[in-house]
Amino acid sequence: MSEPKEDSSKKALEYSKFYAGKVAVAPKVPVRSLEDFSIWYTPGVAAVSRAIEADSDLSFEYTGRWNTVAVVTDGSRVLGLGDIGPEGALPVMEGKALIYNYLGGVNAIPLPIRAETEDEFISFVRALEPSMGGVNLEDIESPKCFDILERLRSEMKIPVWHDDQQGTAGVTLAALFNALELTGRKLRGSRIVLFGAGAANIAAERLLVQAGADPKDLIVLDSKGILEPEREDMDKLLLRNRWKHDIALRTNGDRVTGGLKEALDGADALVAAAGTGPELVKPEEIRVMSKRAITFFLANPVPEMLPPVALAAGAEIVATGRSDYPNQVNNSLLFPAIFRGALDVRAKTITDTMVIEAAMELAAFAREKGISKKYILPTMVQWEVYPRVAATVGQAAVKEGVARRKLSKKESLAAALETIEHSRKVMTVLRRNGIILDPPE
Repeated sequence: MSEPKEDSSKKALEYSKFYAGKVAVAPKVPVRSLEDFSIWYTPGVAAVSRAIEADSDLSFEYTGRWNTVAVVTDGSRVLGLGDIGPEGALPVMEGKALIYNYLGGVNAIPLPIRAETEDEFISFVRALEPSMGGVNLEDIESPKCFDILERLRSEMKIPVWHDDQQGTAGVTLAALFNALELTGRKLRGSRIVLFGAGAANIAAERLLVQAGADPKDLIVLDSKGILEPEREDMDKLLLRNRWKHDIALRTNGDRVTGGLKEALDGADALVAAAGTGPELVKPEEIRVMSKRAITFFLANPVPEMLPPVALAAGAEIVATGRSDYPNQVNNSLLFPAIFRGALDVRAKTITDTMVIEAAMELAAFAREKGISKKYILPTMVQWEVYPRVAATVGQAAVKEGVARRKLSKKESLAAALETIEHSRKVMTVLRRNGIILDPPE
């Protein structure tokens, strides 16, 4: 289990060639006669265009903009594959679009682009705003991804989300809520080590603090060791990666220095998002953690440490990013629902508070089902969690004043249920009628 299943890779290649793409555009309106074209296109469409010209927000009511998201990447950091370019990233973005549609009822368009600079990337995304309800940034290398997200969130009036930051951090937070409860801890006062200072853990540190963690109890490490104010490269970090620099100043209250073993000495939880394992974290490093240790190994396709090894070293709760082990910490548990909720209320942005509320709802759903050492999060097949999280996100947007539509929670839940159930029914009908074929044997 230390490598991706060979059978899955073989099937992925075979099925991808068979289907020639994972998503397609399909009509929503009936075409019964030639007269219908005069309604959907010219001359009737001119009246719709004039109405939107007078009030651009009507584009959310009269077109599919309200439910359309662009999934944009430059292919500079894809999964565990690295910089494979926009063409290489396209299959991954198509997969993302499929998950958006099936689990969230969102019409997502995969858009890998060739952008040589940050400004070029930002300019492209900004130009998409009139036709999109939101933008999902994906698989962009660090630290470029932080600046791109910050600038686009400040300059655009639709939600802009970077799933490798906000999505991973949100699901991690939900998993930590329940793991801490199972081991008799609270977020405030727990010592948490974040191994890896890329997109996921830099966002996780921010969300953890906003959710109630004491930054002095957090320790963050990059490839050169623990981030702390006296590190020799602090001046360089200020110029090249101000996010790491700021973390070095506000975390690690005990001013611990050194590497992972020093950071983990007495720690309650480890969140590793550092790179491909399976031996990036050593058993002797886990052994110095506190009793009832919590360990998350999030690298894909091979985690930083394999769960059996972590358990043998003394960890009580182990999570990975993979579906073939218990406790999968997967972005797909959040991003379809977060966008569903944001789109339903026509949100102008996705705030950190909205993400934290979503994480709390995700954790609450698992608790209602009965959490255990092998079940701290819902799974992707428990689809009823998605409309619940969507409604929570919608309400958070309304409360924060970033929603164009002021729906009640009951209305948000009904809207999310209707859209998600419709998307699932479409899949069922298309399969039943042989339009979506079963894959080859």
